[in-house]
Amino acid sequence: MSTILKEPISKIIIEKPYLSDFFESYGITVDKDDERDLDTFFNELSEDLLEDVGTTLSDLKKAFKEYLSAMEEVLENDFQVEEITIIGGFNKSNEPENFELTIKKGDVVCIVGPTGSGKSRLLADIEWMAQGDTPTKRKVLINGEKPKKEWRFSTEHKLVAQLSQNMNFVMDLTVEEFVTLHAESRFIQDVEEKVNRIIEEANKLAGEEFTKDTPVTALSGGQSRSLMIADTAFLSKSPIILIDEIENAGIDRKKALELLVKEEKIVLMATHDPILALMGDKRLIIKNGGVAKIIESSEEEKAILPELKALDNKLLELRNRLRNGEVLK
Repeated sequence: MSTILKEPISKIIIEKPYLSDFFESYGITVDKDDERDLDTFFNELSEDLLEDVGTTLSDLKKAFKEYLSAMEEVLENDFQVEEITIIGGFNKSNEPENFELTIKKGDVVCIVGPTGSGKSRLLADIEWMAQGDTPTKRKVLINGEKPKKEWRFSTEHKLVAQLSQNMNFVMDLTVEEFVTLHAESRFIQDVEEKVNRIIEEANKLAGEEFTKDTPVTALSGGQSRSLMIADTAFLSKSPIILIDEIENAGIDRKKALELLVKEEKIVLMATHDPILALMGDKRLIIKNGGVAKIIESSEEEKAILPELKALDNKLLELRNRLRNGEVLK
């Protein structure tokens, strides 16, 4: 506390932008270009101003110290996940899965299998960091150790973000207001730049562009999914991303996956799409509620990708022509 009191306001606001919120909560204006040190700033607050905002100088300093301490504690708890390990349980016939899989930062693992085979159950086990207490009896480790209780049961400390098939907004905000609100809650610096980047990247994924002034409740399913993928890539502190059938979102799924991988997330994705399945480093084959096989994508398989992408591009072109009212010949 004594150190920060000797630093200029202009420097403090850049390094700890959340401190502006403290003063704003008291109705005290802070000039980001103020070169006075913080202690001088406090001591030069007039008695009339302090009386107007309902506090005294000593109480204000005490509240500032408590706020600063609490915020630094929150930020120090920015735990880094290097890997997760999934330890097999049992399938629907109570047969053991007999596997242990470790997934590291930047890895993409795809989950494939028939509808109803248990792909969503596996995602749920990972989301809840199962400890043998789910129907499959699977266990999940973080950095080789049993996860803390708050990572499992506290929404504030969850390490996992999930993008589901269905997504709806209920807040009456524009796209810009929504993303800005999230960025500020993460104490992100250069909020405006980050918000613009997220909207730009989301529009690269969406079939039809939206603006920063578009109400989030007016976004289509594909636009909503695009916005949340870009938001997750650039703002979410959750190091583990679970995606359930991204191919149903009507977005550029290859770019979406590349965006998440570029940000060093651990990505697990349930999919029926052969292109996405081959883009993963590994794929888990689900049958009868259990992991029946783990296949590492080979170079021979990846050599098929250009052919599949050419077919996919042709289908995309035909779809866009139909959307634009053309008659195919």
